[in-house]
Amino acid sequence: MIVAIASGKGGTGKTTVTGSLAWVWNRKVTAVDLDVEEPNLHLFLKPEILGREVAALEVPVADESKCTACRACADLCQFKAISVLGSVLLTFPEMCHGCGGCIAVCPEKALSSGTRELGEILWGRAAGRIGFCMGRLRVGEAMSPPLMRAVMEKLASASPNAPTDVLIDAPPGTSCPAINAVLPSDAIVLVTEPTPFGNHDFRLAHAAFRPLEKPMAVIINRAGLGDRSVYEYCHSEHLPILAEIPFDRRLAEAYSRGRIVAEALPAMNQVFTELVCRLREWAPVESVREVALDA
Repeated sequence: MIVAIASGKGGTGKTTVTGSLAWVWNRKVTAVDLDVEEPNLHLFLKPEILGREVAALEVPVADESKCTACRACADLCQFKAISVLGSVLLTFPEMCHGCGGCIAVCPEKALSSGTRELGEILWGRAAGRIGFCMGRLRVGEAMSPPLMRAVMEKLASASPNAPTDVLIDAPPGTSCPAINAVLPSDAIVLVTEPTPFGNHDFRLAHAAFRPLEKPMAVIINRAGLGDRSVYEYCHSEHLPILAEIPFDRRLAEAYSRGRIVAEALPAMNQVFTELVCRLREWAPVESVREVALDA
């Protein structure tokens, strides 16, 4: 089972939920941080990093001596990552999306394959039993989805060991990174808070993910704060509420110290243990990913 933990905005408690779910999960599980622009799941799970590698994107490299300025490459590229000015062939690697189309259509073979560093992929194990994988975007890199896909490819191509469930800590919002993060999932859990602002962005996230036709459910964080608008929306849209996390200063204190709340507070351990059971009842998908990130 692959579950994406997502939200309409930052600060709702996605990482709190992902970390605590991984902590109490009673089957093999791998926690994956796909919030590659600002990953922070590792600050709580504190994994032992067992390996890392650089992720790169294919970009064109020009050989102007072969170029006849036919413009086939420039006409193809929708992102203006390659251009022909008079007889001068220019490439802009930072704008390239790595499709390889320009290399394929060049009749003179004036373009060859080069690479642009996206960032790094790290993997390891937390608490001796929780698999861990994350991406960290290179400073200055504008596109995070290619790195996110590389993280999931690494997860899928690792040496098989035993079936494992996967918990994805997705980036917040409704833009391309958020959509890319939930695409590999079997089900999406939306974390929100019962405030007007939280309800507004929660509705946006639900609308953005709905066309993917994946099962969606809700966890309400800071329950007891705000109003009933989130509950009313969930009822009207037939969205199951799997758990409520109370508005409690002790949770904030544990989080501020970098602790997993399910480990720090016995009451929260019970909440998340019950949440695991509800997740399995709501989305009874068998484990389908056989991965081991131990080397």
